[in-house]
Amino acid sequence: MVTKFQQETLKSRFAQAKVLVVGDVMLDRYWFGDVSRISPEAPVPVAKIARIDQRAGGAANVARNIASLGGKVGLLSVTGDDEAADALDALMVQDGVASYLMRDKQIATTVKLRVVARNQQLIRLDFEESPHREVLEQIKHQYREVLPEYDAIIFSDYGKGGLSHISDMIDWAKQAGKPVLIDPKGDDYEKYAGATLITPNRAELKEVVGSWKNENDLTEKAQNLRRHLDLTAILLTRSEEGMTLFN
Repeated sequence: MVTKFQQETLKSRFAQAKVLVVGDVMLDRYWFGDVSRISPEAPVPVAKIARIDQRAGGAANVARNIASLGGKVGLLSVTGDDEAADALDALMVQDGVASYLMRDKQIATTVKLRVVARNQQLIRLDFEESPHREVLEQIKHQYREVLPEYDAIIFSDYGKGGLSHISDMIDWAKQAGKPVLIDPKGDDYEKYAGATLITPNRAELKEVVGSWKNENDLTEKAQNLRRHLDLTAILLTRSEEGMTLFN
């Protein structure tokens, strides 16, 4: 049980935190409506849309969560140069996040559109493109410029291409004495070498180290990975089983 004193202490410490979130952002859009008939053109439901909602997704959601806990947070990422990027910028301002969104005029902002009727998702449509090299170079320069203003770095990797230079970014943060926390993606963890902490879930860790027979086997594989990548710790999230810290 967390006491009220501990809650206030944590809240106070969060208020002093200055965190830079770097990674892949997206705009989550929801079209809510009702279905009362099937289309005569094809055997699919017809949704009559009554309400539209949009929320910050990906690394942008990580940033807004930190801000909601009282931390001072900045967000560095790539978007397109379009209406969806404007919407993300506005959401970040609304949530009190310092936004460093580099706009790539040649791509569209990543958008995930969900059509929901009667509390059921009918379909999800994804719009996404990889950023170009020139904009990724701008990300590197912006990162080095704002790095001194923050106490810790969180890399939120969704595999969309925005963290192509993450190895260099980790090195620069370490040289500056900043802890680096990473939400990983994919099976290539070599690019995360030297980070302070990575936070894979069970499926993500299995993709890298293979399956395990028991807790001792898991501990051995996680610790071998931690030592190989020169990490301070691995925090494994385990759904209903909670979390396990390997340090």
